[in-house]
Amino acid sequence: MLVALGLSDMSELAPPGLISVYLPSTLAPVAPLPSPELILDDRPAPGPEAQLLPWTMPALLLDPAQAVDFLLALPAEPPPRLAFGSSVRFWAEAIKFVLELAMRQSFAPTLSKTREGAYRAAWQIVLIGDDEARAAALAAAMPPLCRALDAGAPLPSAQATLSSFLNHAVDALARHALATSRWMAVRKTARKTARKTARGATTDGALLDQWLQALAAPDSDDAELKGTPKEIEAFAGQVRAWLDPLRPAANTAPFRTCFRLSEPEDHLGRGIWHLSYHLQANDDRSLLVPAERVWRERSSTLTFLKRKFQNPQERLLEDLGRAARLFPLLESSLNEARPVGMALSVDQAYAFLRESAPLLEQAGFGVMLPAWWQKRSARLGVKLELRPKQGARVNQNLVGRDAIIGYQWQLALGDQALSFEEFQALAELKVPLVNVRGQWVELQRNEIERAIAFFEKKRGQGDMALSEAMRIGLGQEPSETGLPVVGVEGEGWIGDLLNRLSDDSSPDARIPAIAPPATFNGQLRPYQERGLSWLVFLRRHGLGACLADDMGLGKTAQLIACLLASRADGNAVCGPALVVCPMSIVGNWQREIERFAPTLRVMVHHGAERLAGQAFEEQVQRHDVVLTTYSLVHRDMEHLARVEWDTVVIDEAQNIKNPSAKQTQAIRTLNAAHRIALTGTPVENRLSELWSIMDFLNKGYLGSAKDFHARFALPIEKYRDADRSATLKRLIQPFVLRRLKTDSAIIADLPAKMEMKVLCNLTSEQATLYQAVVKDMLAKIEQSEGIERRGLVLATLMKLKQVCNHPAHFLGDGSALPGRSGKLARLEEMLEEALAAGDRALVFTQFAEMGDMLRRRLQEAFGREVLFLHGGVPKRQRDAMVQRFQAGQGPSIFLLSIKAGGVGLNLTAANHVFHFDRWWNPAVENQATDRAFRIGQTRNVQVRKFVCVGTLEERIDAMIEQKKDLAERIVGAGENWLTEMSTAQLRDLFALGREAVGE
Repeated sequence: MLVALGLSDMSELAPPGLISVYLPSTLAPVAPLPSPELILDDRPAPGPEAQLLPWTMPALLLDPAQAVDFLLALPAEPPPRLAFGSSVRFWAEAIKFVLELAMRQSFAPTLSKTREGAYRAAWQIVLIGDDEARAAALAAAMPPLCRALDAGAPLPSAQATLSSFLNHAVDALARHALATSRWMAVRKTARKTARKTARGATTDGALLDQWLQALAAPDSDDAELKGTPKEIEAFAGQVRAWLDPLRPAANTAPFRTCFRLSEPEDHLGRGIWHLSYHLQANDDRSLLVPAERVWRERSSTLTFLKRKFQNPQERLLEDLGRAARLFPLLESSLNEARPVGMALSVDQAYAFLRESAPLLEQAGFGVMLPAWWQKRSARLGVKLELRPKQGARVNQNLVGRDAIIGYQWQLALGDQALSFEEFQALAELKVPLVNVRGQWVELQRNEIERAIAFFEKKRGQGDMALSEAMRIGLGQEPSETGLPVVGVEGEGWIGDLLNRLSDDSSPDARIPAIAPPATFNGQLRPYQERGLSWLVFLRRHGLGACLADDMGLGKTAQLIACLLASRADGNAVCGPALVVCPMSIVGNWQREIERFAPTLRVMVHHGAERLAGQAFEEQVQRHDVVLTTYSLVHRDMEHLARVEWDTVVIDEAQNIKNPSAKQTQAIRTLNAAHRIALTGTPVENRLSELWSIMDFLNKGYLGSAKDFHARFALPIEKYRDADRSATLKRLIQPFVLRRLKTDSAIIADLPAKMEMKVLCNLTSEQATLYQAVVKDMLAKIEQSEGIERRGLVLATLMKLKQVCNHPAHFLGDGSALPGRSGKLARLEEMLEEALAAGDRALVFTQFAEMGDMLRRRLQEAFGREVLFLHGGVPKRQRDAMVQRFQAGQGPSIFLLSIKAGGVGLNLTAANHVFHFDRWWNPAVENQATDRAFRIGQTRNVQVRKFVCVGTLEERIDAMIEQKKDLAERIVGAGENWLTEMSTAQLRDLFALGREAVGE
């Protein structure tokens, strides 16, 4: 497989090589035309003499497996305008189609002849019905470059190019799956099926074995069959004869042959099954003509319910002969003069259901199966019955996620329990289909053997941790018994807990309501009261909780109410709670506790004069709540670890998204009876971040980081596995409460938020500096690797953002500001309008130095004070700024460093938010916006994000929009992902478009 990536610095995937391609070219002079996707100042117009000519050029050559991995690793949404060439964007869509077909098993083993005359075993796509139409539409959308490769051969068609890609890709996927599975079992089953289906036509067992081995070879280069040409030619013909019936024959007739399977009346499954033959109208599948009626017809035309069937008898016989190649038992009917059906044993009926019916359907025949087989709701499985250990009292927090409870596995058929003796009796029948209590059920021999071995060895009972029981019940995955889990039941408080946590609608749907504590000095909204009840419920059961309400919905108030409730919840003695948060919002926490819970004694552990050692421990015991910062938890771990905290709360919990960071490890080692995480972004870039938060809350619940990556992160992030995604959602839903302020069912009295992009042009000075930075830094990046390269990429991104902000920001020379920046000019215009209307505004910037320049310039332009909050502002001065701005009589413009002022502040006096420069993390931007768009806001909030067109800002803006998908599907994006781009991608990202410079 050859994929033209349009990239030149991806040698980590494969070594570079040379390819021959057809390109549109001019004849005078002879030269290829530049790609229309490149930004060029001088673009020659193609003249009438332009034509396709072969050219040799460097490229990255990927084998099929590498190409599949590369394309699957691309973002779920199409890359921005210049991130990849159109060919890569096309193949990224095509690989999604391949993945869907592979998951539906729409592929088959083949033996194909190469150009050199050899025969190679391979897996190929089988397109039927709607899939054929989708493939045709995809081929019609193929960019010409995708089929311009291999200039030594005639230009292939789009259909042929796409077909080759689909087959090579599915072959790589199938080989990977076989290489990671128990191939000997697969090989044994495949050989048995192949021999049976080929009806003994394949007499060369050695070639058959070689073919099966070649299909499983991890490398397609090892898939060539060895033997004499005559032997292999004969074997290839047999394989083709076996596979031909898989493809539906063209059917323009108004009817087709249909097979109906009927179960016996014998409830033990030993009776005779019946397969009857019919003709079925293509335009009305409910219209069936029994074969008996067909044979009674004496003319060449059969009229049935005003429908005419031409030559029905010939068509029925012809179809039976074709179907016999897929279900060989049908051959016996061909020996009858007037076949109408056939009797099947239970094993034959099961083989028809499992193997032949899907093949017949795929080949265009009608197949009617019993309704229970289609639904298979009555499946054999196990129920997990749980019971509390004697003496455990949940209301006193003596039960938690690590509590040991009793369990017993119970065999079940659907929702009906089976005794082990009943199960053994069914197993002794040695039939794959049985009727139990009026329900037909499939008994798979491997499941039966594992279940019998398990129950004979362990008798299916013992003790387990509550967290393990919850993982089994909520995850609904196969159990250690070898059978699927069909239900979990619990006695007493365990049953109540599982029933309430397994509600599908919302984690708080079945939680018993509690009133806010009398000591809570405030009014909770209805959804906040439900949040409080949910927090208290999980606390009483010793389970950690992640309150992930949208920014501005009052998570702090709900948490404070929970802390008060814990002291009024039958606890004579309740230890101190530790709240860990960013430094910039320590003051906000202190004020909120004083406001909502004046009875709680608060200690702030921060600053150079903070206590240590024995003095620290003594002071902690005299307070109800201790406030500290993330950095200090690691620095003062020696003191904090000695305290037995009643509760540890982490605010802005995304700060522990990196499980290997020292800060995260320190927080995870704190001793606490209960843990709570507060965040508006429970998952940002990767699912590993979600695992880190969940493991802090309920250690071990989602397994180890390695197991989580294999079970969930890889299938969901790389392969978009919907089943894995649904399982993960079921597992975390009880412990993550997520409400959005845009949901009218949550809160109806918040005003609207209007987000707009403000497109700005660069000045000529900015454009010159921009081009100089790109040229200088790309040369350095191309010569670097590893950490040095990532550092250079981040440095380049930072410099280009500074240029886009203002030349003086990049140069750092303290030069004049007016008239040199398109962004600054636009900001001044929009602020002038807002101030004229009496409005107030927040202006966020990533850079403290840019904030200083903006403050000076805006004060000069508008003749009024402008506040500026950054990381260097002392806590007391920061609090005073917020109070002055919120009072409504102070300054109307509040400049904020996004790091220092983007979280934890309530700035609802503003109804305009300006993001002067863009942060690489959309979650951070949203948090900053929510300083104004939150409870207490009475006006519509207008959010404007400044973007310089034709620069990296425009392209990163497109990338940011893409990276929202993951967070929305599971409960979005960091900055290091930009450093992993290739040099060619970075060149496209940094390139300065012609539209960048204003008039």
